Amino acid sequence: MSADSSTQVAESTENIKYGELIVLGYNGHLISGDKGRRRSKYVLWKRAKASGVKPSQKHLVTNPQASIAVQDQSKHSVSYTLSRNKAIIVEYLKDDDTDMFQIGRSMEGPIDFVVMDTVPGHLRTQKDATPQSTISRFACRIIVERSPPYTARIYAAGFDSGRNIFLGEKAVKWCSDDNVDGLTTNGVFFMQPQGGFSPAGKPGPWREVSVGGSLFSLRDSRPSPLKSHQMTEEDNVLRDGTLIDLCGATIVWRSALGLIASPSENEFQQLVGRLNAGRPQCPVGLNTLVLPTRGSLNLRDRQPYVYIPCGHVHGNHGWGLADTNTRKCPLCLADGQFTKLQMGCELSLYVDSEQPTYCFSPCGHMVSESTAKFWSRIAIPHGSHGFETICPFCATPLSDSNPHVKLIFQDNTDLPVT
Repeated sequence: MSADSSTQVAESTENIKYGELIVLGYNGHLISGDKGRRRSKYVLWKRAKASGVKPSQKHLVTNPQASIAVQDQSKHSVSYTLSRNKAIIVEYLKDDDTDMFQIGRSMEGPIDFVVMDTVPGHLRTQKDATPQSTISRFACRIIVERSPPYTARIYAAGFDSGRNIFLGEKAVKWCSDDNVDGLTTNGVFFMQPQGGFSPAGKPGPWREVSVGGSLFSLRDSRPSPLKSHQMTEEDNVLRDGTLIDLCGATIVWRSALGLIASPSENEFQQLVGRLNAGRPQCPVGLNTLVLPTRGSLNLRDRQPYVYIPCGHVHGNHGWGLADTNTRKCPLCLADGQFTKLQMGCELSLYVDSEQPTYCFSPCGHMVSESTAKFWSRIAIPHGSHGFETICPFCATPLSDSNPHVKLIFQDNTDLPVT
């Protein structure tokens, strides 16, 4: 357990785990290493004291910055600016029945989980300057009930250091006699897989979450100034496998109960050990290959590679080199990419505890069959109004025609064929 995780546990007297938030694309740790609140995964533990808030009374004011509710550092508030001299302020009171966790790009104290824009794996070697971030400094907040079943809900926007949320004059917002609400600039998207986070899970419709927690169909583009249709029959409850997109990074919520279906570190090592026990060989060099696991040393000539078109596993060899990107498989003579196999080590992204006998194309991250097929079905928001499927371990876009490959090991051919 990391020092940061130990600190999170120490904040709770009961050590009750609500769930985990995992940023897609990092395979267990950030490229530069997990540091403090900036990390690839955040565990939500029940806090020693309740930290949640809930909306209370509303005020119509002419100068929100001078309002007592905004200036009072002990109170949380949301300001909806309607015009230069008109705003509605919603006061929030402490809620002893819930805990609040905040996510965003800001390094300020109120943010529990600092999330930066994800650079896809196939672009990480480029030395171009990182583009301006599209993730909000105070992107969203999650409110979790402190009593079983520990229901978690998501809301757009987070409170700043002054415990305020400001929706400016240009932000999308609306008000009626009994309701005031709004959307953030680039939006917080939300998707519940139909059938849950399981081998049978399929993508559900993407929705946008409002500041007040209502769900809406997606706008024509993320920064569109017009809100779309409210989905009154749906709610903002996070269920195991719910995806949250912050316009620059996508996060998956895993509930503590749902994580039971994913392999533990020990179980995973046993699964990989069974494959290695078959002593798979390179058909060219005839050397025994070793499937890498977390913390593996440099395997050199024992490192396995795969021909993406056919799935035949080899060691690194010089046979069949057509050009820098294409190789000819010596077993079936198929032409295609020759990729190093890497283990998918972020186990919270597995939908089952089966052996890692498949890999994603074209990146080569190894996972179980059901996990490969699940993520190959899930389209993640890309840009202002596009979607694409990605490897959950490195965020590389998957091949449209061949998103995953069944691995074929020499001298390990007794594995079930599907």
